Amino acid sequence: MITEFIKTTLIRSSKLTRKQRYESLVSLYSDDLYRYAFWLCKDQHDAEDLVQETYLRAWRFIDDLADDKVAKSWLITILRRENARRFRNKPIEYVDIDDCHLFAEEQYVDNKQLLQEKIANLSSTYREPLLLQVLMGFTAEEVAQILNLNVNTVLTRLARAKKQLKEKQADLDLSASAARCVTGVSREA
Repeated sequence: MITEFIKTTLIRSSKLTRKQRYESLVSLYSDDLYRYAFWLCKDQHDAEDLVQETYLRAWRFIDDLADDKVAKSWLITILRRENARRFRNKPIEYVDIDDCHLFAEEQYVDNKQLLQEKIANLSSTYREPLLLQVLMGFTAEEVAQILNLNVNTVLTRLARAKKQLKEKQADLDLSASAARCVTGVSREA
């Protein structure tokens, strides 16, 4: 890996023409720019397009880069602005409301089934008070009477049941995120 010192030394060489200076910037920072663009776009082709737009603008304004020590941040700034332009110039895509409704229903059914499974996996100590309160609509005092427990015990069990459900949801969210996570993103040659 080339250090920043070596990179800036190569770029700053006074013997470089405008074209050579530009080419050295492109070759030295192309991987960094692509990684950042991919992180912004989450799509290989969009990231490549964004980097190309960055290079075009950098070529136009290469003479404005007075200090080559800041070349990388200068290019990243250009890339970020090009990304903003991409959204500013992009037409709004309208979605049929009926399609959204169907998706929402499917999502609701999936979420409902997941919640039912999570509740079913709770121990009966926590499941019973939760079902009595949430599904049947009983107050904590009524649940305590039905289960012949102290009200504070019922409140504790309800809190623990909800906490376990939240933890299970967090675990599902983390595993889903891990499945989508891309490590070592690089361009295909």
